[in-house]
Amino acid sequence: MNNVLVRRLAQLVPMLFFISLVSFLLVKLAPGDPVQAYITPRMSPEDIERIRHSMGLDKPMFMQYLLWLKNVLQGDLGYSLIYHRPVLTMIAERIPATLGLMGASLVLAMVLAIPLGLVAGAFKHRWLDHFLNMFAYIGISVPIFWFGILLITVFSVQLNWLPSMGMRTIGMEDSWLDVVRHGILPCIALSFYNLSNYVRYIRSNTITQLSADYVQTQLAYGATRRSILFRHVLKNVLLPVITLFGISFGELVVGAYVTESVFSWPGMGLLGIQSITSLDYPLIMAMIMLSSTMLIVGNLLADMLYRVADPRIKALR
Repeated sequence: MNNVLVRRLAQLVPMLFFISLVSFLLVKLAPGDPVQAYITPRMSPEDIERIRHSMGLDKPMFMQYLLWLKNVLQGDLGYSLIYHRPVLTMIAERIPATLGLMGASLVLAMVLAIPLGLVAGAFKHRWLDHFLNMFAYIGISVPIFWFGILLITVFSVQLNWLPSMGMRTIGMEDSWLDVVRHGILPCIALSFYNLSNYVRYIRSNTITQLSADYVQTQLAYGATRRSILFRHVLKNVLLPVITLFGISFGELVVGAYVTESVFSWPGMGLLGIQSITSLDYPLIMAMIMLSSTMLIVGNLLADMLYRVADPRIKALR
């Protein structure tokens, strides 16, 4: 296990280097100029070039990349061109909100999907299975931003049950219950898509497992379908779900950008959208690299968990 972990960690370095190189080129080639945010009608061309020089934007592109890479290797992600603050400080302030939202949505999707997928597979082609399949297809088809707006319209505007924006109410900054209330709607919106995927995946695996020989043997020995489903089938179904756990990290990162923008949740997603609209190059690169690292680490964690859970993979090492 240690050797496998070391090899996988060694693969992260060239992968992240390639991602950083491609991302830097794409960001630099994108239309727009961050200097435009500082230009006033009375500025002379010399003043504009002075601003560009102070930002380091007058250097050749490969020099800008090498300088950025050198600073990153020293633990310096640079300064925001728009906010004039250290990028690392800004991310450190936002990442707890995003990790909390992503973690809650992932747990919610898993907790609901496992029993729903098992029940759908156990009642194959019955009305309950058709209902859950319809629910899953709706969840896959509906865009996250549209579903988020729908939640705001129903639960915030019409029913006035839950807040629609932000993370805290003014004057209640120390109340964790207030944070929970603000997080309910974005958590539901972010977990809806993954929940639908998990239900379909678990249903398919449950149907496959119920037709296996060990199930027929257990029935012959007098075991009930309920005990077989939750004692034996559940264990075998959960193994492939570990793979989905790693894949979900990427989907959650992308979904967080949309969800946090819709609900004004003060996390990395909202910060990433703001950095893109303002062409804040250092902040954009930091967000890309952090999101890529989260995706890679998620897949690495899923791979390690799969090796722990399935002894057959250990035997093949």
